[in-house]
Amino acid sequence: MSPLPTPPRSPRPRPAPRRPARPPRRTPGPPARRTPRWAVRALTTLSAVVLASAGIGHAVLSGLDADIDRVDPFRDMKNRPEAGDGTNILLVGTDGRERIGAREREKYRLGGAPCRCTDTIMIVHISEDRERASVVSLPRDSYAETPPHTDRVSGEEHRGHPVKLNAAYAEGGPQLTVRTVEKMTRVKIDHYLEVDFTSFMKTVDVVGGVEICTDEPLEDSHTGLDLPAGRHTLKGGRALQYVRARHVDGAADLGRMKRQQRFMAALVNRATSSGILLNPMRFRDVTRAVLGSVRADEGFGTGELLDLGRAMRDFSPSSSEFTTVPIERTGYAVKGVGSTLKWDAEKAERIFEALRRDRPLSVRGPRDAALRVPVDPRQIRVQVENGTRTTGLGRRVDAALASTGFRTTRAPVNAAERDVRRTVVAYDPRWDRSAKSLAAALPGSELRAVKGQGGTLKVIAGADFEKIRKVRAADPGQGEFGVVRGDEVGCS
Repeated sequence: MSPLPTPPRSPRPRPAPRRPARPPRRTPGPPARRTPRWAVRALTTLSAVVLASAGIGHAVLSGLDADIDRVDPFRDMKNRPEAGDGTNILLVGTDGRERIGAREREKYRLGGAPCRCTDTIMIVHISEDRERASVVSLPRDSYAETPPHTDRVSGEEHRGHPVKLNAAYAEGGPQLTVRTVEKMTRVKIDHYLEVDFTSFMKTVDVVGGVEICTDEPLEDSHTGLDLPAGRHTLKGGRALQYVRARHVDGAADLGRMKRQQRFMAALVNRATSSGILLNPMRFRDVTRAVLGSVRADEGFGTGELLDLGRAMRDFSPSSSEFTTVPIERTGYAVKGVGSTLKWDAEKAERIFEALRRDRPLSVRGPRDAALRVPVDPRQIRVQVENGTRTTGLGRRVDAALASTGFRTTRAPVNAAERDVRRTVVAYDPRWDRSAKSLAAALPGSELRAVKGQGGTLKVIAGADFEKIRKVRAADPGQGEFGVVRGDEVGCS
């Protein structure tokens, strides 16, 4: 895939899809409650698109359309945004778990009745050339203003009013959700997909599990996640815990989103490298697991899935990119709504303009060979000391560390001892992850814990110093929008 942006093309008129007879309407569910979190359910839909890339014929998937529960999210919609190139899929997640047994519900902390409300809202843009998938998360607590609509529970007519974005589903179902998202983003939605816990767990199990790596132990008492540091193959239930966990550390939702990005990239890698695409029966089983628990618009079925998939045979983790709408203000209080997240209008518009023009969210060259470390060098402050009698060594080490991103003082000094043979990284134990990241840039260096040293790490350059090894954060978040590619968030 070329790293250069795809030139914009004039939007083409799209033929109106054939609309089969409308299925019976669902009885409206109860109003929304707070539920588990977002990309859990989007993962299965993305995997389905990728898995279709084998070009397996319709005969293998014959009858699977009947498994899809249909919904009409585009009914009576007017004044919609202009269509562009590529395909925009709105992924909405619910907490459905009706077909998960009582034992598994208890084991994976899935108690309580599902509310069939949404807390996952993502736009997946598949480029016109089928070489790129851009995934943009719209946080559930985003400040939004609905267009006029009829409340799907009470039947009451509402004028447009402020809400949290996920409340649009509670008030007006898929139709109001699509209308609200299109109003906020000015991106035309081509297809609508709703996925749940059941589909996610089945899909992960049928692909044989997904490999995840973590540098630190991950524990979350709310979901029951207990994952030691290292490399793990997660099956359905544990995978669900991994992508739902938001109480692992102080990063909360931000940390959870990074883990979900890792999982999506790993799932794509599993699907494209394991031979699933070349095995018609396994392909059928995976697709059935996905389609059996989704709701979709009438225009999206196995035919569309296969057509998309055939054009994506070379799709890989490096073909995908992930980001979240930039936030200008957290805790934005709105009367009658509560605390919301207010988007950064200017930055958000640039992201949505890229989707409208079918351009990558971030243009970068090939991934560099830098060693991935747990803490971004830009967050690590370093004081360099020359532990030898070699004139200028301190300045040379300071400059080399600064060039790879470390926040050096730019004022190296001589160490108390001038006969240091092995370079030392001295650190306060509270900053041990930063110390490991710094030591990785100094091959052969010695880690030395010094209680009470504080947040500034110290490098005592020894006679063994030769050069600095280039390092980068394991969770990169490139550019002003924090965009990451799939190959940057998977296991190295």
